Amino acid sequence: MNWADVWDAMFGGLPYYGQILELVWNSVVAGAVLGLVGGLIGVFVIQRDMAFAVHGISELSFAGAAAFLLFGFDVVTGSIVGSLVAAALIGWLGARARDRNSIIGVLMPFGLGLGILFLSLYSGRTANRFSLLTGQIVSVQSSQLTWLIGIGALVLLGLLLIWRPLRFDSLDPQAAGARGVPTTAVSLGFMLLLGLIVAVAVHIIGALLVMALLVTPAAAAMRVASGALSVPLLSALFGFVSAVGGILLAIAGTLPVSPYITTISFVIYLVCRVIGARRGRVLRARVA
Repeated sequence: MNWADVWDAMFGGLPYYGQILELVWNSVVAGAVLGLVGGLIGVFVIQRDMAFAVHGISELSFAGAAAFLLFGFDVVTGSIVGSLVAAALIGWLGARARDRNSIIGVLMPFGLGLGILFLSLYSGRTANRFSLLTGQIVSVQSSQLTWLIGIGALVLLGLLLIWRPLRFDSLDPQAAGARGVPTTAVSLGFMLLLGLIVAVAVHIIGALLVMALLVTPAAAAMRVASGALSVPLLSALFGFVSAVGGILLAIAGTLPVSPYITTISFVIYLVCRVIGARRGRVLRARVA
């Protein structure tokens, strides 16, 4: 494959950009919601050291979506069921980090194996199967958009309601428990919210790459900010730019949406890491 073929695969659809954008507008809207809410919840994912859990939940979400696709039901509902089951199991059984990681390590191959089994039995369109793993620009149908926006709004509302106790429990769980914060209920509530937003992410970027929108933006924001307000706002902004920017770029090509989203997210992280490193050197030089 030469450079002309690569360019055509990535940006060959530029002459038809406007027409394609109208067809995938649902994905743009859903991606914007996912980027904003995913960026916010990603801050707590990093603070609670649960990046591995995001991937574990996505595998069960993929299995649920694949099962519902096989039996002719709504795949959004299937992904929600799979995500909530995984989130509840991890939140209930994995109180300690060691237990949580071992549970996730057990659930991930089980969920991925079930999902692959269901997809291998599915005889419908190949694009439907492929989109669950790596995302697809036209994967969000009009009937699903309301569900995805509603889920995003529900997760955002839930985060706002438990924001202060969740932040306290994320930064210092021992002190939070001593102060009377219901840490078990807060942790389980957070896991269920995380499960819901992972279900949305599966339909935008695919089950294999959800961390690009639920982990990377928050990790980037923490490299250049430290305030209680600035970090979540920056993370939400980075998530929005990655999701919407990736979808808009994918419109011009024939590749799945995930390479564009993950590349933008990774570039943002690299830039923030360089900025953070330079700031650190300047501060150390001033102290010296």
